[in-house]
Amino acid sequence: MAIATSGPRLLLRQLRETMAEPLASQARLDKIVTLIADNMRADACSFYVLRDDGALELFANRGFNPEAVHMTTLRLGEGLVGLIAKQAEFLSLNNASSHPAFAYRPETGEEAFLAFLGVPVLRAGQTLGVLVVQSHDARVFGEDEIEAMLTTATLLAEMMSTADFEALIKPGQDIDLRRPRSFSVTGFSDGVALGHVVLHDPRVVVSNFVAEDTEVEIGRLGDALNKLRLSIDNMLNRGDMVPFSDHREILESYRMFAHDRGWVDRLNEAINNGLTAEAAVERVQNDTRARMMRSTDPYIKDRLHDLDDLANRLLRMLTGDGNTAGKKPLPENAILVARNMGPAELLEYDRTRLRAVVLEEGAAISHVAIVAKSLGLVAVGQAENIVSMSESGDDIIVDGTANSVHLRPAPDMVQVYVDKVRLNAKRRAHYLELKDKPSITRDGVEVQLYHNSGLVADLPMLQDTGAAGVGLFRTELQFMIASRLPRLEEQVALYSEAIRLSEGKPIVFRLLDIGGDKVIPYLRAAAEENPAMGFRSLRLALERQGLLRIQIRALLRAANGGPMRILVPMVTDAWEFRKARDVVMLELERLRHEGRPVPSDLKLGAMIEVPSLLWELDQVLPDADFVSIGSNDLVMFLTAADRGNKRVAKSYDPIALPRMRALKHIVDMARRYNVPLTMCGELAGRTVEALALLSIGMTRLSMSPPSIGPIREMVLGLELEPVRRSVSAALLEGASGVDIRALLLEWADRQGLVI
Repeated sequence: MAIATSGPRLLLRQLRETMAEPLASQARLDKIVTLIADNMRADACSFYVLRDDGALELFANRGFNPEAVHMTTLRLGEGLVGLIAKQAEFLSLNNASSHPAFAYRPETGEEAFLAFLGVPVLRAGQTLGVLVVQSHDARVFGEDEIEAMLTTATLLAEMMSTADFEALIKPGQDIDLRRPRSFSVTGFSDGVALGHVVLHDPRVVVSNFVAEDTEVEIGRLGDALNKLRLSIDNMLNRGDMVPFSDHREILESYRMFAHDRGWVDRLNEAINNGLTAEAAVERVQNDTRARMMRSTDPYIKDRLHDLDDLANRLLRMLTGDGNTAGKKPLPENAILVARNMGPAELLEYDRTRLRAVVLEEGAAISHVAIVAKSLGLVAVGQAENIVSMSESGDDIIVDGTANSVHLRPAPDMVQVYVDKVRLNAKRRAHYLELKDKPSITRDGVEVQLYHNSGLVADLPMLQDTGAAGVGLFRTELQFMIASRLPRLEEQVALYSEAIRLSEGKPIVFRLLDIGGDKVIPYLRAAAEENPAMGFRSLRLALERQGLLRIQIRALLRAANGGPMRILVPMVTDAWEFRKARDVVMLELERLRHEGRPVPSDLKLGAMIEVPSLLWELDQVLPDADFVSIGSNDLVMFLTAADRGNKRVAKSYDPIALPRMRALKHIVDMARRYNVPLTMCGELAGRTVEALALLSIGMTRLSMSPPSIGPIREMVLGLELEPVRRSVSAALLEGASGVDIRALLLEWADRQGLVI
C-alpha cells in the first residue's frame, strides 16, 4: 500500500493539518508558505493574490522582509509574478534578475535570490494568484518540483474560497475571484430580475484533496475512466446514431479525449503527487482550461466546452453525484445559469422560485427561450463564459431589456436596478389600466390580441392582460414535463382545465409538435443530421397515428359539447392537412357512436410555417376554418438560417423585404378565401415587428402574456393607414434596398409611439 508520506505528498498532508489548526488567518498563511519553502528546499516562498482592481498583492512570504506583506503590489503583466498571472503558466528560471520581465521591489529584498519558480493558482481556468519559491543559488527546478508546486497551488485555490481567507482582505477591497462582472447578452424576453445564481449543471465540489493511499486513488481513477469510456462507446454504438451528425461529432471528441494518453498520464501524475482522484481531475482541468481560454484558435476554444463536460462527467462518476440543479430544492429568487438546455429541462424546475434564465448559447426563438417567456421568466443568451465565472449563490442581475447581465453587482448597481424594478412595476400597473380598453387604432382598425400558452398556470393571466383568448396552446409541453406518455384521461383533464380557466374566451389547441429541439425522452426516435427539417411534428403524428388519434380524442371529449378549435402544425403539403382532418372526422364519429357530446362548434386550422405551403394555399384555405402563421420556423426556413445557431440567427431581419413579401402573400390569400388569419410566432410580441404585421393587414396577433400590454399601448396610439400606404409602396416590385425596419421606426417616431 502506497501511503502518502514523502515529498509533495507529505507537504499536502502538512498543509491539510495546518488548515485545520486553530490559528489566526495570517499566522496560518505564514505557516503554509514556510512549509512550502522547507519542502521545496527553497530560501524564500511568497504568495500573491489577484485583487478585484487587477493588482497582485503579496499576502504572505518567508525569506523576504516581513513588512512587505500586504504592502507590495504588482500590476497584471508586471514583473515575473504579473507575467505568470497574465499567461496562467508556470515560469522556472535559474537567474530571475536576468529575465526581461523582472521587476525589482526594494521593500522585499528579493535581489539576493537567483533561482525562481512561480506557478499560477487557478480555479475554473481563472487566475486567482501566484505561488513563488526562490533560492540564493542558481539552480534549475526539476519537473517533479514544478509538478509539486502546481499540485500545492490546487490546494491554495480551494483555501481562497473559505471564510477564513476573507479575514485577510483589506476593508473596501476584494479578491478577483469575487469581483463584479458584466456581460453583454442577447435578450430573449424583456424585464429585469434580481436574485441568486443556480448553476443548471453545477460543478462537482471536491471536498477531499489529499490522498491517503495513492494506489487506491489510481485504481479509483482507472475504474471511473473505464466507466466513462464504456458509456461514450455505448452512446456511439446505438443504432440510431447518424454518421457525421453534430451529436456524434461531440461524442467522438469525448472519446478522443477520454482515451488521450497524455491526459491520463497527467491525472496519474497529480495523484502520485498526493492528490485524490477527484482533486487530480480538477487540477488538470484547471491547467488545461487556463491554456485553452487564452488561445486565439476558435477550434480550440470550441473544444474547451467538450473538455469541461468530459471532466465533469468523470468527477460525477468518482463522487457519485449525478444530480442537476433541477432535482434539488431551489432558493427564493433563483436565477438559472447554464451553457445551454432544452425546454424539458427548464420545466423540471420549481417555477414559483425561478425568476430568470441565463444561457451561454441559445437564440431568441429557440424553444427553451419560448418556454421561458411562457413561464413569465426573464431570459437572455450569449453570456460568454458566465458558467465558469459563476458560483452557486452569487448575486446576479438580469436585464433582458438592456441586454445585460451583472454578476456579483456592486451595491450602487443593485440600487439602480431596485429603482428600475419599481419603474417596471409602475409600467405593469399602467398596462393593467389599459387591459379593458378595446385594441383599436386611432383611425378605427380593431386589432385582436391573444396569448401564446402551453401551461395551465399561464391561463389566469388572460384576466390580467385583457387578451381576447388563447391563439396558441402548445399541447407538447404536457408531454415534455411527463416522465411517461400521458394517458387519455390525463390529457382530457388537462384540456378541460385549460378550457375552464379560459372562462369562455376562445382557445386554440395546437396538436403535438415534437421533434427538433423538443425532445420527449420516452418517445425514442432515430437521431437526425438536421432534426428541425426531419421526422417531427405532423410528419411524426401521421406515421404514429395512435398518438395522434388519442390526442384528438382527448380534445374532442374535453370540449364537452362546447366549441373546440384544433390547429394542425407544420403542414408541408395540402394532402397532410386533409389526412389530419380525416383523423379528426373519424374521432368525431367515434364520439357520436359512444353517445358522448360532440363539440358545438368544431374548427380545424392549418399552421403555415413551411415555405412550400405558400404556393399551395389555394388547396389548403378552402378546407381550413382558420390559419395561423408560425413565424419562428417560417423565417428560419425562408432564410436557411438555423435559429439556434448564434453565428447566423441574427444575420437576417425577419421583417426585411423578402420576408415581408412572403407574409403579405399569405395575408392576401387568406383575405381572398375569407379565412381568419393569426400570427402566432414571436414576431407578434415585439412592437416594431407587430407594427410591420399591422401594416400589411394582419390584425390578429398571438404572443406571450407579458407582451400584450406594450402591443396594446402601441396600437392605441397608432394611426395605421399612412403607415400601411408607406409599407405597401416599399413592397412593390422595384423598391429594392428599402429598409422596412428603419421606415417603421421613422413612422413610430413621427406618431410618438412607444417602441
